[in-house]
Amino acid sequence: MEIGKGNILREGGDASVIACGLLVPAALAAAEILEKEGILIRVVDMFTIKPLDRELVIDCAKKTGTIVTAENASVYGGLGSVVADAVAQEYPVHVRHIGVKDEFGEVGPEDYLCRRFGFTPENIAKVVKEAVTIKLQEALTIK
Repeated sequence: MEIGKGNILREGGDASVIACGLLVPAALAAAEILEKEGILIRVVDMFTIKPLDRELVIDCAKKTGTIVTAENASVYGGLGSVVADAVAQEYPVHVRHIGVKDEFGEVGPEDYLCRRFGFTPENIAKVVKEAVTIKLQEALTIK
């Protein structure tokens, strides 16, 4: 592990999931679910958000055409925001966020909180499928 560098944990060309913290294993499990449906995703562990590995983020955008960020924190000002900002500036693609939206946090058992905020492999797989569908629709519209 190197500060400011993300790690590619799994390669795929249909979408990239850039995750941090608790959601890295969930993203890997989502990749397994999606592979059974013929969707191959790149999974990146972005364990440092500042500094962000912008080079890797842009590589994900170029190679997969869509990005889903996954973090067990607020998407505002966190991983989702910095990834969207980097992509918007350098290589615009569709970006979706999984994380806590603009609401107060809760306390409770981890499994409850993961279900409550959509931090499950099943939800990550669902969001990725939605993002891939949008990417394909946009590709058809452009042609």
